[in-house]
Amino acid sequence: MKTLPEWTDLRFFLELARAGTLSGASRGLQVEHTTVARRIDRLEVQLGSTLFDRSREGYELTEMGLALLPHAEVMESAALAAQDQLSGNQVEVRGVVRLGVPEVLGVRVITPLLARFLGEHPDLSIDLLVQPRFANLANREADLGVTLDAPSTGRYMVTRLASFRLYLYGAPDYLARHPPIVRQSDLATHDFVDYVQDRLASNELNFLDALGFTPRRRLCCTGMMAQAEAAAAGLGLMFAPPYVIANDGRLVPVLQDVVFAERAYWMVAPVDLYRLPRVRAVWNLLREYADAQPELFVHGGTALPLRAKRKA
Repeated sequence: MKTLPEWTDLRFFLELARAGTLSGASRGLQVEHTTVARRIDRLEVQLGSTLFDRSREGYELTEMGLALLPHAEVMESAALAAQDQLSGNQVEVRGVVRLGVPEVLGVRVITPLLARFLGEHPDLSIDLLVQPRFANLANREADLGVTLDAPSTGRYMVTRLASFRLYLYGAPDYLARHPPIVRQSDLATHDFVDYVQDRLASNELNFLDALGFTPRRRLCCTGMMAQAEAAAAGLGLMFAPPYVIANDGRLVPVLQDVVFAERAYWMVAPVDLYRLPRVRAVWNLLREYADAQPELFVHGGTALPLRAKRKA
């Protein structure tokens, strides 16, 4: 190799590595897919190595591509830091932060919080990824994410955002039409609303494991907002943390002194992105709000039933 690769070519390399397809990379870079292919071909010729295996399914990094990836990410981090410093972002919070959050947490808790926060930072914008799965931070799908599984590898800043407890809820109409629930063993004859089991974004979403028996699932959904609507319509009981349940009487606590399980939300950001003032400002906002509003995540009973397992 006689010359070093250009940073612009490495940007195309990173985007294709994260997207896995020419069309996905072209959307991220806002260029034609032929431009992406041409830049990758040029980079491979320049380096004298094949960086991607091509197939009908897309582009997958070769061994040489995997070796180049961390070096390209270091260059990306330096470029972002330089851009922030030169544009004044080291002093003011400005730019765009892409935040990936669980569906109901994003809609019920974080969106109202961001409305006030953005009013205080007129030069900041948020891309809020609200979806039934967790944002892929390894592929830089988001700058910052809230997840149920803390990463065990990679260069990330990680903090426990909040522990939350799972309580049982049902619609008044459902409870009136079915046998009374006085103790946990009474639940064996009842219907439940749950996640689609082969589409779980995390094993931590196996809430019904706490029951100690195989539940009768009448409706399964990929997201908790749909589950809440189904339970409110009387299709079955559901587990949820307090912030999921609106204060409108459509769902009420069942065995309200029983905590069926406990989970934790983790906040995660790549180390290089965490250093950016705009990312750190959003990080601090979520951290401080979660600390100040524990009732969103925990209320009522203090003891877990014997069959439930604590997960931190």
